[in-house]
Amino acid sequence: MRKPSKFAACMMARNFISFFLVLVLAALAFVTGPGCANMIPPSGGPKDSIPPQLLEVTPGDSSLNFTGNRIVFTFDEFIDLQNVQENVMVSPSPQASPAIDFKLRTMTVRLRDTLEANTTYSINFGEAVKDFTEGNPARGFTYTFSTGSYIDSLTLTGKVVLAETGGLDTTLSVMLHTDPSDSAVVKKKPRYIARLDSKGNFMFRNLPERTFYIYALKDEGGTRRYFEEKQLFAFADSGITVSQSNSPVTLYAYSTTTVDKPASIAPPVSNNNNRRNAVSAAPRLKFETNLANGLHDLMSNLVLTFEDSLRKYDSTLIRLYRDSAFNPVTSYRFLLDSTGRKLELQHDYQENTLYHIILDKQFASGANGVQLLKTDTLSFTTRKRSEYGSLRLRMRNVDLSKNPVLQVVMNGNVYKSFPLKGPDLEQPLFLPGEFDLRILYDDNGNGVWDPGQFFGKKRQPEIVKQLERRLTVKANWTNEFEIAL
Repeated sequence: MRKPSKFAACMMARNFISFFLVLVLAALAFVTGPGCANMIPPSGGPKDSIPPQLLEVTPGDSSLNFTGNRIVFTFDEFIDLQNVQENVMVSPSPQASPAIDFKLRTMTVRLRDTLEANTTYSINFGEAVKDFTEGNPARGFTYTFSTGSYIDSLTLTGKVVLAETGGLDTTLSVMLHTDPSDSAVVKKKPRYIARLDSKGNFMFRNLPERTFYIYALKDEGGTRRYFEEKQLFAFADSGITVSQSNSPVTLYAYSTTTVDKPASIAPPVSNNNNRRNAVSAAPRLKFETNLANGLHDLMSNLVLTFEDSLRKYDSTLIRLYRDSAFNPVTSYRFLLDSTGRKLELQHDYQENTLYHIILDKQFASGANGVQLLKTDTLSFTTRKRSEYGSLRLRMRNVDLSKNPVLQVVMNGNVYKSFPLKGPDLEQPLFLPGEFDLRILYDDNGNGVWDPGQFFGKKRQPEIVKQLERRLTVKANWTNEFEIAL
């Protein structure tokens, strides 16, 4: 037999290696076929924005003659529970909150309180239930059941408005009590609780035909009780019997210890004349002013707002001077308000003039006897009259019997207030800028907003209404507006 040549042998070896590589690649393709390809998540595509969807709940929603203590929810995807204590509301309120846990796609609620007979219950989960991957909340998710033979179906709706500003605070809770005594709002848990929506509206569902006493309050501690006057609080004048024909209820929330802020007439700036003695390692008397860039508005009084109420105050230890030569000014006075925090300089200011206030080290003392570390000089310049415009307003549909006060608002603070004695208002000098408008209905005619008083007097707060019209006042211009109420 003839021995193959070296060339032929090399060709045979190369063909064998190629055939072997083909077999190896084919085997790899078989092993890493469609099954493993499906394990790789696709890239791109729209982000999941769909919250978890309920597939099944046992016992079913709106169950009658409920006797159990365990409810199981099954969703279409893995879920997560967050801030359960803040989000979940059970109505009527139990003495012991339910225990809620979850695993994968299942959430379990265990009731730990004895259920009342012939009572409709609802569990509102708020935004506690979210999908595991993207955190999309299942908003408005509620489960209802009854221990009796029917589901209560009455509703009570309304709105909560901040009395002092006419604005909203959607973090307030609205509560229904069945006890008519005033102390119930302090000593007892409410029977039913509702949240406010983005427009300040509330709705109680599945109510029985019964008389309730309705309140709203800022419940930061989770107690759902009215403990202190600095809490925002609102109440209805009398009990409300729920029926098929109830009209919406409007509550006006107030706080009796609001902290006044000095009106700002320019964007905040770094200015030692605006904030005095604010940062120091040693205890000292601290205060702010309503100056902006060292300029003072001719149409306002200079106000010093102290961090704490003054314990002692001596006006003879404050002196006012004018110009760079420090010429003494004689016709002025300082007034301290009833809170002891606001000191107001009343003076007929000259335009475009440099003023100096010299505060003696011992002119005042605050909490724990703190004083200024040394005698302080506060210097500022008044604005020019040419920087102002004139303002003429004509009010339409104004009810003068309600003692209306027009509030001109800048940066959320009342810049000027004008008690209205007729439909026309004219100001020869008015600071240029953008202003919002409110109407205060001043019941007692003292020119300022007064809070309510619940215990004892049951007096509602004075009401402020926001107006849709805004003012844009220009300098060196007669600015005329017609305002419809």
